[in-house]
Amino acid sequence: MSNVSESTRPLSPADRFEPFRAIVTGSDSGIGRATALALAEAGLDVGITWHSDEAGAQDTAAEVRARGGRAVVAQLDTTDAASAAATIDELVRELGSVDVFVNNAGMGSSAHFLEVDLEQWDTVIAADLTGAFACMQRAARHMVEQGTGGRIIGVTSVHEHQPRVGFSAYDAAKHGLGGLLKTMALELAEFGITVNAVAPGEIATPMNDMTEEEALSTHRPGIPLGRSGTSAEIGAVVAFLASPAASYVTGASIVADGGMLLMGPQGGSHIVSDDWRRA
Repeated sequence: MSNVSESTRPLSPADRFEPFRAIVTGSDSGIGRATALALAEAGLDVGITWHSDEAGAQDTAAEVRARGGRAVVAQLDTTDAASAAATIDELVRELGSVDVFVNNAGMGSSAHFLEVDLEQWDTVIAADLTGAFACMQRAARHMVEQGTGGRIIGVTSVHEHQPRVGFSAYDAAKHGLGGLLKTMALELAEFGITVNAVAPGEIATPMNDMTEEEALSTHRPGIPLGRSGTSAEIGAVVAFLASPAASYVTGASIVADGGMLLMGPQGGSHIVSDDWRRA
């Protein structure tokens, strides 16, 4: 007698998945832009969103088109969950469908727990968690309706896994986002939709006030690989998870941090000497 349920299908849409259209939120710069370009290189059309940098989004769109892809652009404010969800609907209509959804939009915040006011807390949670939920739910509904499987990738942070002093609201949002993505992976698997997180460490982005040249030239003793990462390195990980090759990966959180978390949540960014490398 077989242990396989009669309702189990040998192949799901995830196994036969072939992506054509993607949406990448917060793709006007940094990790979002690098991800949009990596997906365009893979042959996808891309929906691009921006919050305050429309010119940056148009630059991303031009680079997507230069790679042979179609690009559509929309403003997105994840602190307004209802309008954010409606924006995703509009992008799907313009693209014709959505096969890959990358939730990258968000904001940083730094304040000691005792100093965080309720308005600051609410803004960070809205931008990084509630708005992400609204966007990913809307994208997932379209994927389920299409019936051809899909990929949802959330860009979280190493602080999805470990906290950092002075980042209570951000840590809470990223921990929550990581848990949400895991629950989505369980519930959406039957539709052939995989859901994963990419958790970057210290990456050269405008949010971190760091250029790629600085990332590659500045020695960082607290990171085992000795430097900060680049947006393209994170985009490449996201692009893999969005590809047919990642058909059996779901519910994972891929940490891309040069080994920083191995040093402890505070150590990676605060160690200023290489003495730790010697026994």
